[in-house]
Amino acid sequence: MLRSVEVTAVLTVSDSPFHNLHWTGDVELSLDCFICRRTGRTTRLRHGAEHGTCSGDSRTGQHPAAARISAFDRTSEEKRTLLRVVVDYWWSPFHDAKRDQPSLALTRVPWVRLHLGYLCPEPVQSGTFSTQSNTVRPEAHRCEHCSEPVAHSHEPPRIQLLT
Repeated sequence: MLRSVEVTAVLTVSDSPFHNLHWTGDVELSLDCFICRRTGRTTRLRHGAEHGTCSGDSRTGQHPAAARISAFDRTSEEKRTLLRVVVDYWWSPFHDAKRDQPSLALTRVPWVRLHLGYLCPEPVQSGTFSTQSNTVRPEAHRCEHCSEPVAHSHEPPRIQLLT
């Protein structure tokens, strides 16, 4: 069955010196994988890639996942940056024997990690950070070069099963 999940995130952009903050095309999402037959696997996705990569387990290791980013919409507004990602993936019912639980269309405890990049104006060097749904809020992100605030996250990214 083809399933789709929508991830939305909003960050407040700091008043500090302009850091050219931008969402990268990298997303990590927890999905139940029918290939390795394990629930709650970290699936790495890259905007434009034909498929994702499942973290697998000790038996299978990393392997291609039947998932891809089908929509990636980043919007910048005054004082905010927004991201909307739609991930399409194939899902099939199975039983995870190691955890003794059935798979679900959207894994039992869904989480997402979204990656951002920036360019520090002081040493003119790039930096990265990520925001994820399972961290304590509010969350402040500072430049690794000049220590100025780059962005703040007041709400976790939202994950919603569409189909």
